Amino acid sequence: MTDLRDLPPAIDVAELERRLSSSDEPRALLVDVREHDEIVAARIDGLVVLPLSQFPLRFRELPADRPLLIICASGGRSGMASSHLNANGYAASNVIGGMHAWERAGLPVRRGALDPGEGDLPR
Repeated sequence: MTDLRDLPPAIDVAELERRLSSSDEPRALLVDVREHDEIVAARIDGLVVLPLSQFPLRFRELPADRPLLIICASGGRSGMASSHLNANGYAASNVIGGMHAWERAGLPVRRGALDPGEGDLPR
């Protein structure tokens, strides 16, 4: 049985939308851990792309000085990534329901090829 203390903090898509539009400092960073083809199909504007397949090698590229909001298709992969980040000193929250919940809520998505620089890590 999973110990609830091992689960990462979680937010729903309404809270995600609120936090992405907030002017609070430091501003939260949305990290999408889905694979490229999934992100091209539908994504949230302003995300950072860090597929779970690359995550173990690249997670330290993420900024440790701001909250990280982790999303995938439904919440499973982002839950694993959030747990890993929290265990390594990051402040990460899992987005419950992921992109499926975001789209069901009628929230805006982008579709198609990523623009140059879109999805890159902040400098």
